[in-house]
Amino acid sequence: MKTFLALGDSYTIGEQVLLKDSFPYQLVQMLRKNNISINAPEIIAKTGWTTANLLKGISVTKLLKHYDFVSLLIGVNNQYDGVAFSIFEKEFEELILKSISLTKKSENVFVFSIPDWGASPFATERNKEEITKEINEYNFVCKSIAEKHNCVFIEITEEYKFDADNDNFLAADRLHPSAFEYEKWAKKLTEKISVLH
Repeated sequence: MKTFLALGDSYTIGEQVLLKDSFPYQLVQMLRKNNISINAPEIIAKTGWTTANLLKGISVTKLLKHYDFVSLLIGVNNQYDGVAFSIFEKEFEELILKSISLTKKSENVFVFSIPDWGASPFATERNKEEITKEINEYNFVCKSIAEKHNCVFIEITEEYKFDADNDNFLAADRLHPSAFEYEKWAKKLTEKISVLH
């Protein structure tokens, strides 16, 4: 049986949707339909978590010695909370290295780009341009560090920005994705994993 560990924040736990509709759980269902035997996902993530919170969460969680696949989606709360960019870079790389150590293969680590919440209706009264600019800067770092360590980078930001105008792809809080948006993320990851398998 394959094992999958999902690391992140509210986007990983599926804030505002049922657990089965989060992207890690949708991924597992898709892989099983593709005849890939895989356990239920293990998730280390909480709403509001920054890279520092995630590192601490990992350190206090009893983990398997090895996972076949690890996903990482983190950083939006660093941007939201105004955490120093240099801190994000350092901690993000620590998370990448930890993920690689758990899989033993960098190509089995999947790094998602950070969704641009500035495109959502939730950000109407905020500075959308500034949010987008900062998210782009964060994503440049995410992609650069992922590629530096030969991990797989999965772009979801642009499609989320497009879908943020459509209520079908938004949860009730009009900030987080709906099950339909998470389905898109799960499909992208399923395609990557299926190739490896």
